[in-house]
Amino acid sequence: MSKEQDSRLAERNIPGMMNRREHFAEPEHADNIGATVRRIAVYFVKEKKLVAGMLAVVLSGTVCGILAPSLQSGAVDIIAGEKQGILSHTLTLMLSVYLLYSICGLLQGLCSARLSQNVVRRMREELFGKIVELPIRYLDTHSHGDVMSRMTNDIENISTTVSQSLPSLFSGVLTVIGTMAVMLWYCWQLALLSFVTVLLTFLATKFLSGRVRRFSRKRQQLLGQLNGTVEEMVAGYRTVVAYNHQDITVADFCATADSLTKAGIKTDIFSGVMGPVMNCIGNIGFVIIAVFGGYFSMNGLISVGVISAFIVYAKQFSRPINEIAQIYGQLQTAVAGAERVFAVLDEETEDKSGVALETGEKAAVTFQNVCFSYEAGTPVIRDFTLAVPNGRKVALVGATGSGKTTIVNLLMRFYDIESGEIRINGQDIRDVSRESLRRNIAIVLQDTVLFSDTVRNNLKYGNDSAAEEQLKAAVEMSQCRDMIELLPQGYDTVLTGSGANISQGQRQLLAIARAFVADPKILILDEATSNVDTRTEKAIQDAMHSIMQGRTSIVIAHRLSTIRDSDLIVVMEHGEIAESGSHEELLAKKGRYYELHMTQYAGFAI
Repeated sequence: MSKEQDSRLAERNIPGMMNRREHFAEPEHADNIGATVRRIAVYFVKEKKLVAGMLAVVLSGTVCGILAPSLQSGAVDIIAGEKQGILSHTLTLMLSVYLLYSICGLLQGLCSARLSQNVVRRMREELFGKIVELPIRYLDTHSHGDVMSRMTNDIENISTTVSQSLPSLFSGVLTVIGTMAVMLWYCWQLALLSFVTVLLTFLATKFLSGRVRRFSRKRQQLLGQLNGTVEEMVAGYRTVVAYNHQDITVADFCATADSLTKAGIKTDIFSGVMGPVMNCIGNIGFVIIAVFGGYFSMNGLISVGVISAFIVYAKQFSRPINEIAQIYGQLQTAVAGAERVFAVLDEETEDKSGVALETGEKAAVTFQNVCFSYEAGTPVIRDFTLAVPNGRKVALVGATGSGKTTIVNLLMRFYDIESGEIRINGQDIRDVSRESLRRNIAIVLQDTVLFSDTVRNNLKYGNDSAAEEQLKAAVEMSQCRDMIELLPQGYDTVLTGSGANISQGQRQLLAIARAFVADPKILILDEATSNVDTRTEKAIQDAMHSIMQGRTSIVIAHRLSTIRDSDLIVVMEHGEIAESGSHEELLAKKGRYYELHMTQYAGFAI
């Protein structure tokens, strides 16, 4: 974490970092299943044609699956001479039913896949649209990994459930009901005896699936820890080696890997046992049907064909029950994931209302008795009053956590003030729409953000309509023309990994050029040179000097060398102005600024 990020977290006095392993806790269960299911149903209503088609296909496939064993029974009775009929006709009909059953299975897969993708696409679009409209406070107070998880893992769970679990659930319920009815109709005595195996199947499935889920959750948790350990080690490899922590890192990795191995073995054992146990119970059912079916047949209660049908029906009856038991856990996970998605969708969006900012040729900024807290009862800014005249450069300096970045957040309306006023040319920014306000302000951050796009598109990010001449003028003034010309495709070079294929200083120069292209009335520079070397810093300072000419500028700096020429330097402490003045005036006062200056340049603290 950078020093500026530390500063922001200190200013907010809110939990800024979550434990890395909290993301790998056991899956949540939905708090309000009924309400969540009803909201999910709304997405299915919008796809009612696909839903109706899928249900029709599932119903047709289920009917074919129930009818086929009955036709098989008739064929066996014809062969055994217990029933009159044409065997070839019965076999042809049976073949047609099985073929139709296979076609219904294919169509069911196609319909469910199409339905799941349509539902998930709509849900994902709504979620992404919501995220980009959320206030900064939400993203500052929620783990970015958690937000990403809702967009990816939670929605993917919903997709899997819609495409696989729901069709299997519908088909399974219809198959159980239909099969039960046919078995009771053929021979209720043999049917009741067959249902004994269903009870055994249910109990065995509940016992085994519960343990599979428990150890599987543990395995996923440990796998997350293992991946986190590897990621941490790779990202901080130089530090690991520098402090000779290789052996300790390996020991931690091996301990987690051993636990993962044990959990994986237990998961695989219970998963592997489930199949043989189900087969054993199924074989018990076959024995029951064979013994009692033979007895009933000898007494003329049923035919041999009915016994063969019962054998198929018994297998057909127990399979959906086993699947439904397994699907139940998937449904819980999907509903819990949907609830997490809906929680984001229910968040209040950033207020877009307000009038346009009237700037004209001037942009004077005034802070009047501003107070603000990130958390109630913990003030961060206290009675802050400051005037930034049009076209002047004002610098904010102070220790980490003194409130410098918060002032910028309030000016940009990332957060709204609790009391006081912030005005631009006398216009209260709370009456101004955020879009209009931010269109007139450009910001260059310490942690430069570029996008995986061409250099040209990155430069035009704040002004899509910028002409090529304006682009080149901004590049020239920002002193990055030579750097861009040396890139393989010049302006059309694609910056990979958010600018990973260029240096930190080059990224910073492009960020300054981007601000120049935006042509703002107000410019904010937030520690724009803190991550670069002295030579690059000089180039960036020259570029900043050019872009700040004639613009109202607010500069946040730890390096006092970058703000010596400021029209006004404001020293902040605990959210208040400790002192202010020019560089020479503040040195003459021998106050807090003098102490900071001596600490940096004389090599000792006062």
